[in-house]
Amino acid sequence: MTRMARDVLPVLTVVAGLLVVWYVLAVVLNAGFARDQAERDGVTLGPRALVAATLEQERPRLPAPHQLAAELWKTTVEVAPTSKRSLVYHAWVTLAATLAGFALGAGLGIALAIGIVHDRTMDASVMPWVIASQTIPILAVAPMVIVVLASVGVTGLLPKAIISMYLCFFPVVVGMVKGLRSPDRMLLDQMRTWNASAAQTLGKLRWPAALPYLFASLKVGVAASLVGTIIGEMPTGAVAGLGARMLSGSYYGQTIQIWAALAMAAMLAAVLVGLIGLVERVTAAAMGGRR
Repeated sequence: MTRMARDVLPVLTVVAGLLVVWYVLAVVLNAGFARDQAERDGVTLGPRALVAATLEQERPRLPAPHQLAAELWKTTVEVAPTSKRSLVYHAWVTLAATLAGFALGAGLGIALAIGIVHDRTMDASVMPWVIASQTIPILAVAPMVIVVLASVGVTGLLPKAIISMYLCFFPVVVGMVKGLRSPDRMLLDQMRTWNASAAQTLGKLRWPAALPYLFASLKVGVAASLVGTIIGEMPTGAVAGLGARMLSGSYYGQTIQIWAALAMAAMLAAVLVGLIGLVERVTAAAMGGRR
């Protein structure tokens, strides 16, 4: 068996197992409605007919994998990307706010981490507030942010980006504080012996040591940023974006549409995390580390 086969086979086995479980759950959860419909029609369903009925419902409790795949194909390939029926269009709207929020959150997180590491006052005063900020449910924060900004005429991408930033900055702060403090005490003493300034210590010692922590935090932060954007789209009455797509699906009971938007969001998150991982490998190679 080749190395590629050894790597791929376990993944395919897990995927196959998940698909089997998914189909079983779809049959179990959708069977009640299928039986009720058959009784109203005066029909008795055998086991095969019952399974077939549960897997072909227009509005199932749990869509079957093939229904989800068909919906994704219809809304990504069969319609133009610029159409408001296209998940590509909605994913682009969500992606724009996600990237804006991610940039704001990562920048804020790095700046706060540098300040916390270099200033004891900030460490004692700011860090507790950073931690406390995450105890407030985002579902409570999002409507307030949107209403306050709308009252001063700020609408569109920025409110969603701010909500996205709110979820993104915390893992970056925590990870970078840990990373910037990771150099050994002996190395820090050596920098003082060489009369290095705080900026030189940061650039030559602390920052390179913090890069693994930074990229790990950015992977968590970009996923959190996407979640924040989707949550921000829901209470705004937005007509575009994956969050708006999920909300409209819930209004009309279109569970397949909701699951398709969820699947697109998951794929979008995977792509963003993969891109950060690629940048991490390139950076590590440029610094002489392992790919």
